[in-house]
Amino acid sequence: MVGQGTGVGLLFALVGAVGFSFKAILVKLAYRHGVDAETLLALRMAYALPFFLIMALVAGRRAARPLGRRDWSALATLGFLGYYLASYLDFLGLQYITAALERLILFLYPTLVIVLSALFLGKPVTRRMGVALALCYLGVALALGHDLQVGGELREVALGTALVFGSALAYALYLMGNGEVVGRLGSMRVTAVATSIACVFCLAQFFALRPPATLLQPWPVHGLALAMALFSTVAPVWLVSEAIRRLGAGPVSLTGTLGPVVTIFLGWLMLDEIIGGAQIAGAALVIAGVLVMARR
Repeated sequence: MVGQGTGVGLLFALVGAVGFSFKAILVKLAYRHGVDAETLLALRMAYALPFFLIMALVAGRRAARPLGRRDWSALATLGFLGYYLASYLDFLGLQYITAALERLILFLYPTLVIVLSALFLGKPVTRRMGVALALCYLGVALALGHDLQVGGELREVALGTALVFGSALAYALYLMGNGEVVGRLGSMRVTAVATSIACVFCLAQFFALRPPATLLQPWPVHGLALAMALFSTVAPVWLVSEAIRRLGAGPVSLTGTLGPVVTIFLGWLMLDEIIGGAQIAGAALVIAGVLVMARR
């Protein structure tokens, strides 16, 4: 039974990693139909919101106590940083760079946690961590050069890189504030409530910036937004949470190293993105850097 549980947990972790990686592909496909980032993000979150509300309701019924004012404040902050701001900056950045480069930049978030912890919490950066940081950022530099080499304009690539890096930074800040809240409330409850709050933020932003008629998009946009909500948002969140319950956070985090590889392959297969030697080398360096950081 233990082996079976481990196998199911590993399967959940792998499928979750692939689901998260597929999001950038769906966003790029939707952009081909002329939809803007604010509308696409609103559609994604509108389709995902009912599922997260159900998850929050189930998690709340299993909880030992109701949420207090302090809990709601913490969850609103986490939802804003980790699921609203990070998602919005990511969607904006994908207008300017390839899906493969976007995934590699997002994959830098563990390095940002280390740097922020050193700057604000006084945690030392060991020699091994320094090597890992150097590998990760050298890898992104190679992938960035690949985007420029295959026809990307310097200004657009730089803007897209900055936006997605901002997304990774927002997610790193979310992770730094996540631990204490998860320990108090439980991971599924935190994730479900924080993402529900983020959905509300995204919808409020849309109605502040766009007329409601903008939601009348071609059916492929709605189909892609629904696929994004189900297969790259709701399902991976649940699968990864279940995988962590069965395997622990460490092994599950390592399966995330598949993300850049999956995105590079899907970008080539579905978006006609060019795969080059510099991009492959860059992905290998970033993955190596993250594995060095993950090693005990």
